[in-house]
Amino acid sequence: MTALRGSVRSEVRVTASADDVWALVGDPTRLAEWFPGVVSCSVDGDQRTVTTGSGLSMPEHLLTVDRLQRRFQYRITGPVFKEHTGTIDVHDLGDGTCLVVYGVDAEPSVMALVLGGAAGNALEHLRSLVEEKTS
Repeated sequence: MTALRGSVRSEVRVTASADDVWALVGDPTRLAEWFPGVVSCSVDGDQRTVTTGSGLSMPEHLLTVDRLQRRFQYRITGPVFKEHTGTIDVHDLGDGTCLVVYGVDAEPSVMALVLGGAAGNALEHLRSLVEEKTS
């Protein structure tokens, strides 16, 4: 982390198949189902608009939705950030579990800390949701 730019990475191991987890995190329209604080989102082509519970609307540009590698990347294009890129990877561990990694890179750096904390909480919520459905 520098004074201007910050990166935070969170990860969680989920007792579910990578395909099941990817079905949720890889669908840009389903963010509100697993990311606490997001109440809705709409997608138009490669543009997504995320609305939070406080009414904040965040426009995003979808960069990567790679079903083969199970990688989802987006960039928030709203006024709070000079730059922000989020990356979610779902790795099949070959034993019926998967590792979900959420990386946040932002400028200003304080926003990386804010969004990185939210991403970590979202991963924990995702794990609870998916494991509850599969048990």
